[in-house]
Amino acid sequence: MSYRPRIVITDDEIRMTESLKILLGDKGYDIDTFQNGHDALNFLGTQECDLVLMDVMMPVMNGFEALSHIRNHHPEVTVIIMTGQASIDSAIRALRGGAYDYLCKPFEYDELIKKVENALGHRRLSREKNLIHHQLQSTEARYQYLVHNSPDIIFTLSSQNKFVFITDKIKNCTSVSSQDLLGRNFTSIVYHQDVDKVTKYFREIRSGKVTKDLLELRFKCESCGHNGSPCTGSHPEMELKAVTMTNGSAEGAGDQPSEIYGIIRDITQRRRDEEEKRALESQLRQAQKMEAIGTLAGGIAHDFNNLLMAIQGNISMLLMHCDATHPHHERLKKIERHIENGSKLTSQLLGYARKGKYEVKPIDLNRTIEDTAQTFGRMKKEIRFYLALAPDLAPIEADSSQIEQVLMNLFLNAADAMPGGGNITVKSTTVDHSIIKSGFYKPKPGRYVLMSIRDTGIGMDEKTKERIFEPFFTTKEMGRGTGLGLASVYGIIKGHHGFIEVESAVSGGTTFYIYIPASEAAIPEMAAGASENILRGEGTILLVDDEEGILEIGKSMLENLGYQVLTSRTAEEALSCYETHKDGIKLVLLDMIMPGMNGGKIYDRIKAINPQVKVLLISGYSIEGEAREILARGCNGFIQKPFKIKELAKKIGDIIGTQIHSSSL
Repeated sequence: MSYRPRIVITDDEIRMTESLKILLGDKGYDIDTFQNGHDALNFLGTQECDLVLMDVMMPVMNGFEALSHIRNHHPEVTVIIMTGQASIDSAIRALRGGAYDYLCKPFEYDELIKKVENALGHRRLSREKNLIHHQLQSTEARYQYLVHNSPDIIFTLSSQNKFVFITDKIKNCTSVSSQDLLGRNFTSIVYHQDVDKVTKYFREIRSGKVTKDLLELRFKCESCGHNGSPCTGSHPEMELKAVTMTNGSAEGAGDQPSEIYGIIRDITQRRRDEEEKRALESQLRQAQKMEAIGTLAGGIAHDFNNLLMAIQGNISMLLMHCDATHPHHERLKKIERHIENGSKLTSQLLGYARKGKYEVKPIDLNRTIEDTAQTFGRMKKEIRFYLALAPDLAPIEADSSQIEQVLMNLFLNAADAMPGGGNITVKSTTVDHSIIKSGFYKPKPGRYVLMSIRDTGIGMDEKTKERIFEPFFTTKEMGRGTGLGLASVYGIIKGHHGFIEVESAVSGGTTFYIYIPASEAAIPEMAAGASENILRGEGTILLVDDEEGILEIGKSMLENLGYQVLTSRTAEEALSCYETHKDGIKLVLLDMIMPGMNGGKIYDRIKAINPQVKVLLISGYSIEGEAREILARGCNGFIQKPFKIKELAKKIGDIIGTQIHSSSL
């Protein structure tokens, strides 16, 4: 439905108002008539109106008075004054009073229609102008809000690259207000090493030959000198995007330098986050690689321990039947010592894989440090030790021999870095978990014992430092190192639920920081030495192992200790054999790693057959992990391969009871 303009006609002569209503009504206007100005003004107070035709001479309130009221209270309404007393003065008075036009009575129809249409046209244009003005105000307010609340810095540059406009966000990056920057060159806030590339970037933008869409640059920091000299401060890192603005110059007026507007984004935190992410990803890849290598190393060590077990078992058997006067006794002892050396090598591999031999109990780390440093110092007299050990150091739950191995390996590593001699400083203290530096570790809340070992050696570069805990990685010449020392250190500390960090610089020495959870338990008293005699027994033992060589030598060892032996190579054979002979079997020797069904499941199945069964676990791995879980379910003991016959005899004796055999090894 089209809009119908509303016209108010005010005249004290009813014939005039009715005539005008008829004439204008035919044009499609809505007409309201009044006989005095007071009534007309009351109507305008409640209704919208586009045009008022008003006579000058009226009772109560004349036309000029009504016109003044309309100008003050309804300025949007257009007014045409009508008068029967035509004069220049009255016309000027009407126009000065705010009237759009005036009509002198009597007037022609065409004159009336023309002036009414002109007045309504003026009213329409005025309304449209006001609407556009309000829209512009709204757009401007929206623009101002968006610009000044943008997280980025928005700016405009003159043709000389001087700031014409810049948002207040610039102060967050430069400590300079936007007002202080107006009229200054853009490069006044740029770090001096990036000034040339910024100048080139703006030049390319104006020429239309931009080689890059975004430009990365650095702003000056607070410590930068006014002359652009280098500084040691941290420079905000920014990302710049800029385009040219038309300067309104006429075409063909010559090449005019263009103005530039652009956006600056602070990417300092993003860069830090990216660097931290890269560092964490690198640490994760390193941890995953070391975990994979550890699994491989553990598997190799386990299989090698099985081979050593077969050799050790045969040597133990031979030694039982020849005394020290036998011509082969010394050679057999040498072979046994080589087996022990091989076992130490696999122990280092298992240490790295965190599957080494652990006998965990509360220990005094300070005592272990002092004893190991004293022993090492006697071997390497060119090394001087400086100990700074906390007197109130908390105990740790650890395997004493494993911690000694950690110290020995670190001392050897330090000595190798100081071929001409040097100093090793060992410190110990109790700390809170929050002091552990690496963001990759997730230490459990609580107290930790911190041990630091610092040398004055040649140090390492970053590339070497990244690989020092890898098995078989060594910087020594061929034949001088296995590359297992630091690898086993890493594995042992991880196996004790601890953490290890290293700091080093070329020619600046190396420091290892080792964190092990503190214990609230008391340190036990030293136990008296055990007897070296072999313990014998009697009864039937079921030996379960998938290795034929282990079954053969194990059977012989047990028979020499006085036992009858049943053997099984598979889980099915073991379960069937135990079901058949359960009343006569005094003990089951069960290997942890079996094909098809592992030792834990076999134990549970045997336990279901006889809840009172006695089981001794054997494995090339350590007691940690699944073995400890089986022990927690009621298993009676554990022994790690390779073991000597007297060690086996003692373990069996502890479980089922034995008698002492008079001979000893």
